[in-house]
Amino acid sequence: MSKTYKLAIIGCGGIANGKHLPSLKKLSNVDIVAFCDIVEHRAIEAAALYGAEGARVYTDYTELLQDESIEIVHVCTPNDSHADISIAALEAGKHVMSEKPMAKTAADAARMVEAARRTGKKLTVGYNNRFRPDSQHLKKICESGELGDIYYAKAHAIRRRAVPTWGVFLDEEKQGGGPLIDIGTHALDLTLWMLDNYKPKVVLGTSYHKLSQRENAANAWGPWDPAKFTVEDSAFGMIVMENGATIVLESSWALNSLEVDEAKCSLSGTEGGADMKDGLRINGEEHSRLFTKTVDLSAGGVAFYDGKSEKDSDLEMRLWLKAIEEDTDPVVTPEQAYVVSQILEAIYESSRTGQAVYL
Repeated sequence: MSKTYKLAIIGCGGIANGKHLPSLKKLSNVDIVAFCDIVEHRAIEAAALYGAEGARVYTDYTELLQDESIEIVHVCTPNDSHADISIAALEAGKHVMSEKPMAKTAADAARMVEAARRTGKKLTVGYNNRFRPDSQHLKKICESGELGDIYYAKAHAIRRRAVPTWGVFLDEEKQGGGPLIDIGTHALDLTLWMLDNYKPKVVLGTSYHKLSQRENAANAWGPWDPAKFTVEDSAFGMIVMENGATIVLESSWALNSLEVDEAKCSLSGTEGGADMKDGLRINGEEHSRLFTKTVDLSAGGVAFYDGKSEKDSDLEMRLWLKAIEEDTDPVVTPEQAYVVSQILEAIYESSRTGQAVYL
């Protein structure tokens, strides 16, 4: 019989209630025993909905970490606190899942990698888009060599008008940036994972504040307050890898474009290509003729779970617990997430300086 792990949630806001807690609640080998939030009623409400019997509530995460019975901690707080809380949890002997991005800065992400190595505890980052059925299938195609040498890719994270106006999304001090670090990070992680390439050489980037200062702008979540919109509304980057491969990253919360895609990638290899723009499509050449095929993802379940369907966040949580139970690397390793943070920071730096950034 498998062990039941005691898990704590630090940060009981939208991402905890929208992703972590519902998926963790479905697992039979986890008891959610502690909830922490600086706004106490959020922790109380989460504990009532998802907590094991006798679940405890905290407003200070350092007090929670003193409980030696807690084995796993999920960090679901604003970006600027990911590193400090994660490192403290690792040093307290807990395995840690931090929400994306790994940290506000690359230096903080590096500290997290070092802490995981030093403590011997597992650390992962919540890049849940790897666990979608189309992502899982495309990863298999890339690993099989069907696309050949993938030398050009695009990472897509474009919204026409969907600026998040709640929480601290528009606060540069708390978040470290806007759409690039919020949704661009997902698209970049997905693309690097498909290429299995984590050796960037040079980055050139631009960021813009073109639409952020408009009053009463059309927006999916209502108009934003320009005075509080201190992050970019769009950012773009070109990344050249050590092996010569090129990645173009596009991210925006508000852009006058009808080409809207989020957390998707397009790949071009020597033997074929793939994109996620209209389902999962594979293109190539066969018998001197070009072909395009759309993959039917409606049958066969998802990777690692044949015959059954599973939400991406459910699969993410289950495989994270499996990595702990079997003492294997998590699907998202801290070293991979650190490279994502390096590249994001380089795009911001390049935009500020007007110069390419060499890594």
